[in-house]
Amino acid sequence: MTNKISLDAVAREQLKSATTSSAGRSAQTVYGGHEHALRQTVVALSAGSALAEHDSPGEATVHVLHGRVRLSAGSTSWEGRRGDLIAVPPDRHTLEALEDSSVLLTVVKDQSAPSNR
Repeated sequence: MTNKISLDAVAREQLKSATTSSAGRSAQTVYGGHEHALRQTVVALSAGSALAEHDSPGEATVHVLHGRVRLSAGSTSWEGRRGDLIAVPPDRHTLEALEDSSVLLTVVKDQSAPSNR
């Protein structure tokens, strides 16, 4: 890992992959990983695709790099556009791309819980 990367370049690359993928998504971890408490991942979703409902792996935020997304938890949802930062609730949630989008997902894993990831 270098000390500097272009999030714009990674986001463009991942969005290109997402729009040609049958799943409509692509991701690349840009910092950290399973052996670190902090992990930052660029996630790209083509318009209309989503990350299905899932549990939060710890404290997390979604920083919208490109496009427009909706984060939903239960009956509550938040819409984000380029430059917006959304705090991810600790509840089960989904992330939907309202248009071709890329986000920076930042997660700090709960270090007290045993890791099964």
